[in-house]
Amino acid sequence: MESCGINQFLEGKTIFIAGATGYLAKILIEKILRVQPNVKKLYLLIRAPDSNLAKERFNNEVIKTDLFGVLRKKLGANLQALIEDRVFLVAGDIACDNLGINSELKNEMFKEIDIIVNSAAATRFDERYDTAIRTNTLGALNILKFSKQCSKLNMLLHISTAYVCGENDGLILEKPLHYGETLNGGSQLDIEVEQKVVEETLNDLKARNAAEKEVTLAMRALGIERAKIHGWPNTYTFTKAMGEMLLGHLKEDLQLIILRPTVILSTYKEPFPGWIEGMRTTDTFIVGYGKGKQNVIMGDKESIIDVIPADMVVNSIIAAMVAHRNCSSHSTTVYHISSSRRNQLNIGDTIQFSVDYFKKNRWIDERGKPVKLKKVRTLDSMASLHKYMTIYYKPLLKILEWANLILCQLFQKLHTDLERRNNLVIRLAELYKPYVFFKGVFDDTNAEMLLMVTKESNADDTFNFDPTTIQWEKYFKEIHIPGLVKYIF
Repeated sequence: MESCGINQFLEGKTIFIAGATGYLAKILIEKILRVQPNVKKLYLLIRAPDSNLAKERFNNEVIKTDLFGVLRKKLGANLQALIEDRVFLVAGDIACDNLGINSELKNEMFKEIDIIVNSAAATRFDERYDTAIRTNTLGALNILKFSKQCSKLNMLLHISTAYVCGENDGLILEKPLHYGETLNGGSQLDIEVEQKVVEETLNDLKARNAAEKEVTLAMRALGIERAKIHGWPNTYTFTKAMGEMLLGHLKEDLQLIILRPTVILSTYKEPFPGWIEGMRTTDTFIVGYGKGKQNVIMGDKESIIDVIPADMVVNSIIAAMVAHRNCSSHSTTVYHISSSRRNQLNIGDTIQFSVDYFKKNRWIDERGKPVKLKKVRTLDSMASLHKYMTIYYKPLLKILEWANLILCQLFQKLHTDLERRNNLVIRLAELYKPYVFFKGVFDDTNAEMLLMVTKESNADDTFNFDPTTIQWEKYFKEIHIPGLVKYIF
């Protein structure tokens, strides 16, 4: 399967991408338009009430980003013509029946779509449970229902997360989740019951005339609570797991491909190195350390942190499309797009790369002076974090409380800010704990086989997603951290 063969496959195809304004989807859209401008149609589902707002979101959040700079330079004024000819914006919402798409457009799409890629997701670890279950669980079901009405559909490609495994250790296999299974061996997971829990909680909050902030906090707490009951560490992975279960259970004879990336970082090569949106796990520490605001990180230095560049994930999506184009099997295929089995990276490495980078490239503060960097301290448990906070933060908070009593709340803002920072540190530590102490290794045998098929004639590496080609030190120091500095700082 040559890279030109992949291009030939994409030519004349109609692809529907859900979650088109998301980080991964943007890179996928750019890649397809750049390598195969003769794709027939790209239908892009954008959460919006009408086509005008969908167009506005697409222009502001997708086309105007730096990501499309290579394509803008390559095509110039012709880029707009290409978009008008090949890109079809679809206003809707994955959480709605029929994805909230108007009837006329929906019927046209049913006749034309060859491939559906679902990359829509609510990715916040402690998202409101109602929001997460609507998007990650019921949204997947809505995509499946839509897929079954597409007469030409070749496959549904669902982007999940490798961490649907929860906090398992050992070798984690590329296998589908069974409907109703739990990770802690507890009672059967009933997705309908989870929906009822959400509805009953919302009704109770409404009956009490709860303020919106109270509702949000209650729904976030409920998501974490329900996830932990069934063995998952957070709302995101729990609701993504339930989405996978529904797809596998109800797909019937539909060809279903589930891609489970690990932690997705900045682009490795395409369309250029280092492009990123948002921060992932250790990125929070990297940014905080670089700004001189954080020198403490919780985690086991020897723990494997499984990360993968975003463009490699996109290449694997396209490779999977091509590899399964003539597949007669109706089974579910799972791919871990990961690095931990064949090119391991540990947390201690990422800390050292960050220290080395910022020693040579000091962040300049608002006064125009290089920030002072402190020695990094690693805490190996939540207990040690609480002890650290008690020693370094609690006394100052107590002093400020007394000062406020004596001086008529003169230091109230400072006290509030410090207390908020203290609570944020604890909350983030709880959310990231499963990943900074993770002991599992993701089996990627299926992904390796997919890569081998792609590599046979892919001499120019246009669609490379081989994690063994990544030199981690070079990637972090020359690509990822500079990308964070440029696009996140």
